[in-house]
Amino acid sequence: MSKLTVSLNAATAQRDWLLIDAKDKPFGRLIGEIAVKLRGKHKPGFTPHVDCGDFVVVINASEVRLSKEHKLDKEYHHHTGYTGHVKSEKTGELLTHNPEKLFKLATRGMLPKNHLGREMLKKLKVYAGSEHPHTAQIKA
Repeated sequence: MSKLTVSLNAATAQRDWLLIDAKDKPFGRLIGEIAVKLRGKHKPGFTPHVDCGDFVVVINASEVRLSKEHKLDKEYHHHTGYTGHVKSEKTGELLTHNPEKLFKLATRGMLPKNHLGREMLKKLKVYAGSEHPHTAQIKA
């Protein structure tokens, strides 16, 4: 009996659509779960150099649970391209104004820092409320 290593490629990767409800879940643990699903590490045929992860739809993103320290202290920075123009936003502000951006930024930090990671991040769909346009793709 021979033991073969299964190596997926883009044509053989099976992608599913997963629905995650973020209501009253801890933010960090939820982001870790989303990153694993996007990368495909939960599948038995995981291949590191192939995008074999699933599509992830997150609903109720504005109702996620953040600790008091994260709301007040954690900041996300970006540079505008001009000298000395570094802009910062606190996590609490992002959660109230743009929870989709907060989820994308946090998930991006847990994915590979290359072309493959950017492709994986495109499979993340985040919605502040409970309504989403992907009901046809998600199997009940």
